[in-house]
Amino acid sequence: MTNDNKDNLFILIKSLTKSEKRQFKLYVGRMGSNMDSKFLNLFHLMDKMDQYDERQILKQNIVKKQQLSNLKAHLYKQILISLRLNPAHKNIRIQIRELLDFATILYQKGLYKQSLKILEKAKSTALSKEEKYIAQDVVELEKVIESQYITRSLSNRTQTLVDQTELLLDQNNTCSQLSNLSLKLYERLVKAGYVKNDQEYREITQFFYAHLPKVDLDQLPFREKLWFFKAHVWYSFLTQDFLSSYRYAQKWVALFDEYPEMLTSHPVFYLKGNNYLMESLSLIKHPDKFKATLQAMILRTKDPMFPKNDNVEGLTFLYHYYNKINLIFLTGEFHEGLELIPDLLKGLERFKQRFDPHHIMIFYYKIACIYFGNDDYENCIIYLEKIIQNKDLKMREDLLCFTRVLSLVAHYEAGFDYHLESQIRETFKFLIKMDDMHEVQKAMIRFMKRLSDLFPHDLKHAFKALHTELSKYTEDPYERRSFLYLDILSWLESKIENRPIGVIIREKAAQLNRKQKNSIPIV
Repeated sequence: MTNDNKDNLFILIKSLTKSEKRQFKLYVGRMGSNMDSKFLNLFHLMDKMDQYDERQILKQNIVKKQQLSNLKAHLYKQILISLRLNPAHKNIRIQIRELLDFATILYQKGLYKQSLKILEKAKSTALSKEEKYIAQDVVELEKVIESQYITRSLSNRTQTLVDQTELLLDQNNTCSQLSNLSLKLYERLVKAGYVKNDQEYREITQFFYAHLPKVDLDQLPFREKLWFFKAHVWYSFLTQDFLSSYRYAQKWVALFDEYPEMLTSHPVFYLKGNNYLMESLSLIKHPDKFKATLQAMILRTKDPMFPKNDNVEGLTFLYHYYNKINLIFLTGEFHEGLELIPDLLKGLERFKQRFDPHHIMIFYYKIACIYFGNDDYENCIIYLEKIIQNKDLKMREDLLCFTRVLSLVAHYEAGFDYHLESQIRETFKFLIKMDDMHEVQKAMIRFMKRLSDLFPHDLKHAFKALHTELSKYTEDPYERRSFLYLDILSWLESKIENRPIGVIIREKAAQLNRKQKNSIPIV
């Protein structure tokens, strides 16, 4: 009976807006005799709580302990029914399913003509909005009714339904294959990150093409094209073909220009497509196009016509700040990142029930990098420790590894070198356990080990030697990923030239922009 903020009912009640709470009370009021119902009293009590406390509920004598679980389940269901009736939550999928429910009720009453009329409307809407799984349910009910009530006015009615069934089965099967492939690749990317060697590359490539259905891309409708592009984005990321990931993410986003009506049905896919487009642009280092893409996404989401709900609001915040920080890393304007951190932390607290720990820890890593870029190594270490000390964290293995490598560097820079030897040993053990010991990491650990034996006047020479050693790995397909999470070379250049790392990165960004303006633009 300890406090448990993870109680599902408590989380649901705390997620309700004032208007949703008011509607729930009106909904209960329409039940008449239920105004003093136990579930409404429980609702009022939990609404006032700052934290879920079962002992406090039992003290109010609303219900006995043995009955509390059932009462909570009943209240949970009533809140969901109330929310379903709220016009704000009437998305197209709910509307189509509502029509299907109405048609089912009319069919059960034997009102076949009325049922078929509603089913035709539901099917037309479902097909126009690419909701083909629901459309298949609609056609199946039409077939049931047709088997009992022959509409003689339509001589080809049976063949029409058979043709529609076969087409929907084929399209839904293709969509399922593509979505299954996409999900498996995404899981692999989240769990382990980019491929680490030729064997992993061959395994992923073989898996990808073995499960990729043969399709005519030009003939695919919106939904199937979307999953086709998503699967290729994940595969390209996994194999570190970032130019390919850019191209497929660009096609993903361009789908919503080709099918603008789909934006209202699939705002989440629009946001995700833009996020991976910008991630690709950051990896191929195209700051100007990245900035333009970010501005276009922000402008689109602020449009009054852009769909609004709690999920979209959370994802808009996530991708807005995620990519603002990535832009800072591209341009080296680390001082601007300090201004973002307070609002970012407030947002993470506000949306903490909607974001999984993986995304929160990625933000912590990015915050640590902002502090590192501003020479604030103590705060950098604080946020890295939040990741390192989280023993239950299910996060990308490569990010966990580079968190520890960055922590080593930050401890050295902060002058906290009295435990550096033990920290190096722990990092070394962790990298071996993760099977993530690559040449860049080995070189970094060897360098950190030697630091305590170097005289101050030998440091610059040591930094130059490490820079020379690491530079040869920048074009290596498996070693270069080390530079994606931690710009070690810019840090070394800042030490060699005795200049802030932000200045080094800004100069590189300006040079990149000049080069890209004079070259053929990426398409």
